[in-house]
Amino acid sequence: MTFEARLAAVGLDKPDYGGRELGAVLPAALAAVGAGHAVRSRNADADRSRLEIPRAKHVIVAVVDGLGHQQLDARRGHAPFLRSMVSGSITAGFPTTTATSLAMFGTGEPSGRTGMAGYSVRNPRTGQLANLVSWEGAYRAEEWQPRPSLLEEAAREGLTVTTLGQARFAGSGLTQAALRGGSFIGAERLADRVDVAAGVAGRPGVSYLYWGEIDKVGHHHGWGSGEWVAALEDADAEFKRLARSLPKDAVLVITADHGMLDVTGAPRWDVADEPALSQDIALVAGEQRAVHLYLDQGTDPDAVVARWQDVLGTHAAVGTREDVAAAGLIGPLDDAVSDRFGDVIVAMAGRATVVDSRTQSPQSLQLIGVHGSLTPEELQVPLLTIVPD
Repeated sequence: MTFEARLAAVGLDKPDYGGRELGAVLPAALAAVGAGHAVRSRNADADRSRLEIPRAKHVIVAVVDGLGHQQLDARRGHAPFLRSMVSGSITAGFPTTTATSLAMFGTGEPSGRTGMAGYSVRNPRTGQLANLVSWEGAYRAEEWQPRPSLLEEAAREGLTVTTLGQARFAGSGLTQAALRGGSFIGAERLADRVDVAAGVAGRPGVSYLYWGEIDKVGHHHGWGSGEWVAALEDADAEFKRLARSLPKDAVLVITADHGMLDVTGAPRWDVADEPALSQDIALVAGEQRAVHLYLDQGTDPDAVVARWQDVLGTHAAVGTREDVAAAGLIGPLDDAVSDRFGDVIVAMAGRATVVDSRTQSPQSLQLIGVHGSLTPEELQVPLLTIVPD
């Protein structure tokens, strides 16, 4: 069975690259304010038309970490404002994880171009794990992620560009890799970010607002929890307040970087305890739902694929790096960043996970909500648009 056939057989979908996908959102927003020419990697005007982003003087794009389309739909009664917005869904890229998605959002390009291959990957210069969220173990961000930042390109063209996030993220490795450019304003609470966003919306430009609380709560309590619902209700109220504060020539767009699954009680394999999985593996990286396997020198990747597929069965689709690229999961794979991806890559199905207790922290092994793979729950994210009356 081919890798593509395995994907379909276990219920995994593909990102809609070049269509309704996360990489189109920022280009569409730039086109909406007349700055589509700053986007050189794709047709920003076509993205704007496809995503139906109206022309405006200012566009605020909010990325709500972990707010999947299916999770929002299941809890829509707790989000009356978001439910009232002009809504649809788009796909994230692969893996469905924050570092990959923010780079895709910030550059308009998938992970095969950016090299932002997951939560953790092997640093090709050291052979050790690099964390692409904390940036621990990685090298200089602008070298790691070589594609142009759309915010930087737009600011260079003279557009007012504002990023709103926690102050500690200003100049961080992930910010520099994915979202460098423009002015960064640190604001800890969502209410504070909303106040700033409302204030700058009267000037021509684009603002990017990030909110991570829903993802944080989902990891620790699960998206089906009361805590997750409370976080959604808080976000809904603040975005409603932002919408009411916007001038008439501004547009608010809300999307997300990935969805989430609760995995308590689901099948789980620990590489540390499974000789058939640890054999010939030099390093395990990625995340519980999208695993990168870096092999011992001289190991046949196809043999590892066959062995892992036999162990995981219908709970995963396992393929070589080349299989994954040929299937279109990571977009075109640039030679310059191909060594960031595992020799073998595992996309988990259902709610199953693979961990490696030799390298993962006890806290990460206890997470309830996780993501990374290509189920609709992880891949589909909302695209919500509101234009003030």
